[in-house]
Amino acid sequence: MEGNKRANIKIGADVSIVLKQDQRTGELTQGQVSKILTNSANHPHGIKVRLDTGEVGRVKTIHSQ
Repeated sequence: MEGNKRANIKIGADVSIVLKQDQRTGELTQGQVSKILTNSANHPHGIKVRLDTGEVGRVKTIHSQ
C-alpha cells in the first residue's frame, strides 16, 4: 500500500520511509510509526512520520496495519 494518504497510516504500522538525506538515492528505512507529522489528508511525496527510532521521513510503502 502506498503512503501518500494519511488515512492509510496508523500508529504502530510497519512502514518503509525515505529519510531526507536519502531522497536522492531512494534508499528505504524500515520501522514502526510512532507519530504522524503531516496534517493534510494527502501528500504527493508521502506522509511524513516519525519512527520509533526517532528517524523522520516520508512513507513510501505500508507493510501492515
